[in-house]
Amino acid sequence: MKKNTFIEGAFIATLGIVICKIIGLLYVIPFYALIGSQGGALYSYAYSIYAIFLSLSNSGIPVAISKIVSEYNALGYVKAKETAFKLASTLIIFMGFFFFIVLVVFAPTIANVIIGDIEGGNTLEGVTLVIRIVATALLIVPIESVTQGYFQGHKIMFPPSMANVIEQLFRVIVIVAGSYVALEVFNLSLETAVGIAVFGATVGCLIAYFYLLNVFHRKKDKIKEIANVNPDEPVISKKEIFKKIITYALPFIIIDLMRSGYGIIDSLTVVKTMVNLGYDVKVAESSIGVLATWGTKLNMIIASIALGITMSLIPNLVSSYTKGNLKAVNRKINQSLEVIMFIALPMVFGLSYLGQPVWNVFYGYDPLCVEIIRIYVLQSFIFCIYSITLNAAQSLNDSKIALTGLFGSFLCKVIFNIPIMYLMVKIGSEAYFGPIVANVIIQGGVSLIMLYALKKKHGFNYGYIFKTMWKTMLSLLIMFTILFGMNLIFPVNVTDRTLSLIVIVVYALVGAITYILVSYKTGLMSQVFGEEFLNKILVKLHIRKA
Repeated sequence: MKKNTFIEGAFIATLGIVICKIIGLLYVIPFYALIGSQGGALYSYAYSIYAIFLSLSNSGIPVAISKIVSEYNALGYVKAKETAFKLASTLIIFMGFFFFIVLVVFAPTIANVIIGDIEGGNTLEGVTLVIRIVATALLIVPIESVTQGYFQGHKIMFPPSMANVIEQLFRVIVIVAGSYVALEVFNLSLETAVGIAVFGATVGCLIAYFYLLNVFHRKKDKIKEIANVNPDEPVISKKEIFKKIITYALPFIIIDLMRSGYGIIDSLTVVKTMVNLGYDVKVAESSIGVLATWGTKLNMIIASIALGITMSLIPNLVSSYTKGNLKAVNRKINQSLEVIMFIALPMVFGLSYLGQPVWNVFYGYDPLCVEIIRIYVLQSFIFCIYSITLNAAQSLNDSKIALTGLFGSFLCKVIFNIPIMYLMVKIGSEAYFGPIVANVIIQGGVSLIMLYALKKKHGFNYGYIFKTMWKTMLSLLIMFTILFGMNLIFPVNVTDRTLSLIVIVVYALVGAITYILVSYKTGLMSQVFGEEFLNKILVKLHIRKA
């Protein structure tokens, strides 16, 4: 329970999210073996819809509380900060309950929109069932998230990160154990097994919320010590604070809603378009399974870097911006993008290179899915940049820049998703690459436009990023030269699951060690993380003396 610097906070938050994603990947092996590709498609239908309603009920207010708490802490407004937290908690509980009712009532209609009259796959009844079950999470997730935002606003990153790990762990236990018992012990239907699996989100979040409440009540005094106190704090009415919550939350809700909308657009268009283009229903459902669920789980390992940085970036940017320190704001944005480049790029290209053995280990050999994931993983780097630029703009109250970029990208996704799928077939490629190509072009273009807009408005300088880019490329070049050489002796494309695991471990270790050593020797690591933070890590690893 201590206040963290920007890089420390980003490191803790990212580590917590990466652990969650690894747990989320590991459970996929037995879960996928139990429910297969049809069950995977059903699972993805439920979660893509759930993500939309979670955005409506939850996403903006926790981030707004993190921003408001950070802002009021910078000003020393302790009473206003606590009032904001109580108001936000009340509001978010009501919103969660409201959208829970909406999702339960309209589940049949939503199911019909998703699969229509397509036969040979999942049924309307099955999709309706899993949507209604996953809706129960809307009663718990929002209040748990706003409590996390309260901690993050104080720049206290460990409890919310630990809560995420706890939530994921218990969720996975319910998913694997529940679906196994349903199918193998009681011989229940596939729909029932997937329904139990999606209920894991509710169970995991409930346990994580109890953990946060326990920490909150035990560490109240510590939080007070961390907070700044202004003896001349003005009286701020509840009405004014409530207005600030809504003003701050609304853009974040829209941001998260539109990002989730990318997934729902794919869910609504990919299967139908592929069937219209002559693909078999099972091939189409396997493709959306990769794009919406199974491949996304692999991509989220990389995307978690951006999520972790964002958790630390928002309160730190708000604090610096409130104090009028634009130089610090500029440096933190640069550092965020440098960290993304340093960590995400080798992971992206490494995962693409090891696409076949990775897919073998988690899901079993499937040439179609391997072909998709090799390309699909490349868009995760663009998503990281896109996520950082959106949240940076909104943290600086540049809602016009953020929302213009967001609406523009979403509109382009709606307009071009299907045409690009047709175009891919026209040029001799495959339709399932269409959504990936659309995301890369749209999100990459919008990111560049937003970075330019921030530079023009605030006079930001991105020179640090270009220095980092060249050193990163050099480290990557040396790493892959060695890996390509290894492939001549120890082939990377294998089909056996055990051998695939060995390939992943050997190649990952050699690649990581090479990349880290080259980065350290060229000074890239010091440039990205700062000498002070790097020294702390080296001391803890007993590589350097204190």
